[in-house]
Amino acid sequence: MAPDVREQRLVFGEDAELYDKARAAYPESLVDDVLAFVGVEASQVRALELGAGTGKATRSFARRGVEIVALEPSAAMAAVARGNCEGFANVRVEVTSFEDWPLEAAAFHLVFAAQSWHWVDREVRSAKATDALVQGGTLALFWHRTDWHGEPVRDDLEELYRRMVPELHARAPGFPGLSPTRSDEEHSAEIATSPRFTDVVTRTHRWSATLTADAFVELLLTQSDHRLLPEETRAELLGAVRHLIADHGGRIMVPHATFLILAHSR
Repeated sequence: MAPDVREQRLVFGEDAELYDKARAAYPESLVDDVLAFVGVEASQVRALELGAGTGKATRSFARRGVEIVALEPSAAMAAVARGNCEGFANVRVEVTSFEDWPLEAAAFHLVFAAQSWHWVDREVRSAKATDALVQGGTLALFWHRTDWHGEPVRDDLEELYRRMVPELHARAPGFPGLSPTRSDEEHSAEIATSPRFTDVVTRTHRWSATLTADAFVELLLTQSDHRLLPEETRAELLGAVRHLIADHGGRIMVPHATFLILAHSR
């Protein structure tokens, strides 16, 4: 049986330092897109971040001068985020979920969520996000995904997952992302059909990462669905992944894309 959302959210704080080390940052071109869509000088923008994690996206916007209130429900993740943003007086990290956060109404030019929108209660997120935004303010949702195009290593990974962890494989985990994701279309449709948003646009920023076996396994260990596997099963799977990458020369190139949804509040 698949773990529930709350259980998955809680595991992220188990090794916040590993998450910070293994997870990728965001393309500067994506930050450019978001700020251009906001249409306000970056130093004048006040932003609310949902699920800041260890501050990967937070820093990208803070470096541009954006004032940020960053919400993170995991105290361990928030502590790392505070350390990473220590040099930015324009960042405040609060340990809370978006659902529990006391609303500051019409107080932000930008609400953004980096790989976290799907963790927020669907009954809450759109309404509360628009309530937090000034009229015509911007919602920006973005996340990384793998972008395989028939690479042999992808086929080998799929066979390994199908054989060793068939239940996990059937749930189509986001990483290594062996099956096409539905989240792009689902989130785009959610925002495009909402009466709370207008001017919806989507963009894709493509990039690639060359990963050693250690780096690939560390990235797997930041995935909640992998962390929640029985310990023996997880160890066997990660050992097999290491051998597979060794068979491919010790490092593999993983194609990625960062998908971005932008919209204005009505």
